Amino acid sequence: MKSISETWGTSPDERRLPFPCDDIISQPDAELYRGITINALPKTVFRWLCQLRVAPYSYDWIDNFGRQSPRELTPDLDVLAVGQDVMRIFSLFAFEQDRQLTIRVKPHSNAVKTFGDVGVSYLVVPIVERPAAECRLLVKLVVKYPDGLKGRLMRVLLPWGDLVMMRRQLLNLKRLAESWL
Repeated sequence: MKSISETWGTSPDERRLPFPCDDIISQPDAELYRGITINALPKTVFRWLCQLRVAPYSYDWIDNFGRQSPRELTPDLDVLAVGQDVMRIFSLFAFEQDRQLTIRVKPHSNAVKTFGDVGVSYLVVPIVERPAAECRLLVKLVVKYPDGLKGRLMRVLLPWGDLVMMRRQLLNLKRLAESWL
């Protein structure tokens, strides 16, 4: 049985969906899932996901050097190209307009030395049984931990640390997307 630190906000059916990050790391050490319902159009949610190119939208005082993540949409951030920087430590790995954004920790960065090889897919899933302006934002992380002591520590700390940071990120994105109607 998976813990809340591994599956927060997701259902078993959602965790069985294919995620583009599944193609990034073969035989990952961990798979972590996050999910939230957002009362906004999928294209609006995706537009806010594109904002991750410039800011993390979690606890800015921790991972954005104290600067507030933008509260307005920045023009042209939705003009995507593989390889673009995302939240400083990631690169854009793949995307599908209005549907998904997949990122990977930059391969020779300090982040990969600390956290390991990490791939993340943000998947926007319309809720067909409900009004058109409602969707699920599902996130999957695949992780290959570093070797040695760092890897053993990350196995314990990363799922819980990511849950705290990702929960805040998703709640912020939800609030911003819903206020954009």
